[in-house]
Amino acid sequence: MSRRNELRTKSLTTIRSLVQTMITLASASLGFVSALAWNDAIKAPFKKLLPDGESLSALYTYAAIATILAICVVGSLSWLAAKIGGDALIDREVDG
Repeated sequence: MSRRNELRTKSLTTIRSLVQTMITLASASLGFVSALAWNDAIKAPFKKLLPDGESLSALYTYAAIATILAICVVGSLSWLAAKIGGDALIDREVDG
């Protein structure tokens, strides 16, 4: 019975690890798609406001504003996470 329980525990650990990996990959890929959509949404006003939308100054202005926006969003989410406890729903186990 001990060997059977050991195999069952290993199987459950493997399945848990697989599901956690799938969640991580899905989150990352959906985040990337979302980032591309936001990139287009943020870039659109710059193309209308700056007549030469592909100039170096326009690109640096866009990059600076996008960076400031990203810092504000991440800072707000970090503040919110600290307020509500900030514990992850899934604890990842590291081998080693």
